[in-house]
Amino acid sequence: MKKSLMLSLFVLVSLASFAQKKPVDSGYNPHSVNPIHKHDQLFKRTLWVRMDCREKINKPFHAKNHELARVMLDASRAGLVRPFMNDSLLSRLDEQTLMERLTIPEAEAGLSAEEKALGFKPEDALMGGTDMWDEDGKEKKKETATASNLYLPKDMYIFEIKMDLIFDKKRSRMYRDIQSITIIIPAERNPAKGIDVPIATFSYKELVEGVFADNPEAIWYNYENPGQHMNLAHAFELHLFNGKIVKMENGDDVYLDTMFGTDQRKALIAAEQIKADLVEFEALLWEY
Repeated sequence: MKKSLMLSLFVLVSLASFAQKKPVDSGYNPHSVNPIHKHDQLFKRTLWVRMDCREKINKPFHAKNHELARVMLDASRAGLVRPFMNDSLLSRLDEQTLMERLTIPEAEAGLSAEEKALGFKPEDALMGGTDMWDEDGKEKKKETATASNLYLPKDMYIFEIKMDLIFDKKRSRMYRDIQSITIIIPAERNPAKGIDVPIATFSYKELVEGVFADNPEAIWYNYENPGQHMNLAHAFELHLFNGKIVKMENGDDVYLDTMFGTDQRKALIAAEQIKADLVEFEALLWEY
């Protein structure tokens, strides 16, 4: 009798501990600044938008000494926020990997166009170019150069913003719920690879709560009226940026430029068509 009672108690305690460990789905997105319960989401689409700060409308996010990239990376160095590997927001990016991504590749260091045409290799430049012999005609000792040059904030003018487009049936309006912001080194600043390279992804919620709030450096610079700058969190909330849609969630999880291959014109037209369709859908929601 005692053995069966003890066994029953053990089973009950095990079930109770298992129930405590099981995560509870609250129905809210933990990465949202203003989360909307999933039962109140009548419509939802995830979009990836490319923001180029060279465009006039986006320049306030890239004012000198107040660059968005500078604000985020300074906060990361200060330990106020930790970046992620990618926009899934699952794995954190360690400091060493971040510094490696911020380091300018040395593949093109020290070589002029003439030297490349003559057949010199990048390692020749790292060892002192063509002067690899000492005064006695002996070969100099080869030295390995270390990467010391880092990309500057002014070089980081491309950002990829991941957002959820959600229609809240309870409040009867569409919301643009930003999830993450990724810093991109554009291809023209990375001739060694010739492609856009992501540096780090930051949780937008963590930026708003731990970096942008009460930060005099985190400003949307008002070029027309310098007395009326705006906090970056407020600027993003008002959607004061322009961006090209580069991906809308799909079963294959591919970008528009991948869908259309080398025909970038078709990819651009498709992005504008998606934007127009979403605007029309939002405008006509009350007719359904």
